[in-house]
Amino acid sequence: MDDEQDAVFKALADSSRRALLDALFAADGQSLGALCDVLPGLTRFGVMKHLGVLEQAGLIVTHKHGRSKLHYLNAVPIQEIGDRWIAKYARPTVAAMTGLRRQLEGRPDT
Repeated sequence: MDDEQDAVFKALADSSRRALLDALFAADGQSLGALCDVLPGLTRFGVMKHLGVLEQAGLIVTHKHGRSKLHYLNAVPIQEIGDRWIAKYARPTVAAMTGLRRQLEGRPDT
């Protein structure tokens, strides 16, 4: 279990990989070409490497659709991390503190 969580934390540590996950959250089942548009500063190979890390961590799954491969978000590992760590540190207290912080900073609730 620790190795699985380490892989998830490692995958989430990179902003490019988080951007790919956000893109899949917005529109699930995207091709490599569509995901390359999310990270225009990277080569196709660079995006493929990031997708490989996400897939290895279990954060995305892929399915062949004809000649292309579609990528889908798997949020279960993120939920498991949240259940394991956020609940451990008193979710209600943390939620109240983050709500207060957003209010003081004038940010809307998300």
